[in-house]
Amino acid sequence: MKLITKSFRFRIYPNQNQVKRLSNEFGSVRFVFNFFLARKVDVYKSTGKGLTYNQTSAELTQLKKDAQYSWLREVNAVALQQSLRDLDRAYQNFFRKEKGAGFPKFKNKHGKQSFRLNNQVVRFDWDKSRITLPKIGAVRMVNHCPVGGRVLSVTVSKAKSGKYFVSIAVEQGIEDLEKREAEVGIDVGLKSFLVTSDGLKVDPPKYLVVSERRLKRLQRELSRRQKGGKNREKARRRVAILHEKIAAQRANFLHQLSTQLTKRHSLIVLEDLNVRGMMVNHHLAKAIGDASWSEFGRQLAYKGGWYGCEMTRIGRFEPSSKTCSVCGWVKQDLTLADREWICPECGSHHDRDINAAINILKFCRGRVVPRTSACRDHPVTESLKQEWICVEPIMVQS
Repeated sequence: MKLITKSFRFRIYPNQNQVKRLSNEFGSVRFVFNFFLARKVDVYKSTGKGLTYNQTSAELTQLKKDAQYSWLREVNAVALQQSLRDLDRAYQNFFRKEKGAGFPKFKNKHGKQSFRLNNQVVRFDWDKSRITLPKIGAVRMVNHCPVGGRVLSVTVSKAKSGKYFVSIAVEQGIEDLEKREAEVGIDVGLKSFLVTSDGLKVDPPKYLVVSERRLKRLQRELSRRQKGGKNREKARRRVAILHEKIAAQRANFLHQLSTQLTKRHSLIVLEDLNVRGMMVNHHLAKAIGDASWSEFGRQLAYKGGWYGCEMTRIGRFEPSSKTCSVCGWVKQDLTLADREWICPECGSHHDRDINAAINILKFCRGRVVPRTSACRDHPVTESLKQEWICVEPIMVQS
């Protein structure tokens, strides 16, 4: 049995008084983050050194004693300390050059609003579906699934739709799965969301396309409303609710599919796609964004660690679609419109996506040397053809 960390997200329904207190919590946490981010920048400019978490924590204690900032004592101290830890972690990720980590940015009230608490200050009443938050009280919660294990932290957030949620990080034990099917290669695309090397095809749900007509109508209504008015805020919230629904549908689809694949296989191989570069194509950007290939790969990676499934990628320049999965011949003139093709070398008929998935798995196994025109006249045995091995290609003299 291994220990993993899982998060469960529940919707909560605070009353009017609790909504005001939550708003104070969000604002105070945001102020502390921005205040000490500015302090870190100023100190570094003047001294060339940064402030550590312990130094900012000590300054926060003194800041609460100032009459100008006495309102900071009205909110929970743990949430303010967690905000300082988030700032310190953001700095560390930036200087360690973590992937996707930029310099910390100032927060504003129009962005994500949240604060985090530890397990020592939060109380749960699962039978009555209540969660008790410090300085806020007992809040009604929708308990839609059982939560087992040791609670690590609790994050309270407010979505742009106006809904309130609580995310509970839990440490759980999970049993190792023994019986597994063979390795699988996966080719993701737009016509089919994914195609596996064993012939499984999953159609793309296209949740954005399904809701696009209604989304256009709501956005037109929003554009006609006067800025600063109550009707504009109502229209903005309707748009946010629909976007939230689309995102939830997409997340549910990806989670179910990634869980099934990682539980079923011992090795999953994907192609390392340049999604950001592909999004530059304005004809395909919306469809690619709706597919969420990057999020799907991220879920396969961390769930593979849970269930003992290795997830790896091959190079993005490997000719997986153009290479014959039987003999290794590369069809250089293959276009995107060619969904099926026949190998001119061995006569095999290929479905483009299934052939690519098979090749992705073979490239990962390290046995693949695609055969080009330089290999055409070289003697290759039938057994070697099956493994795509071509010994030392003959150079064609010009």
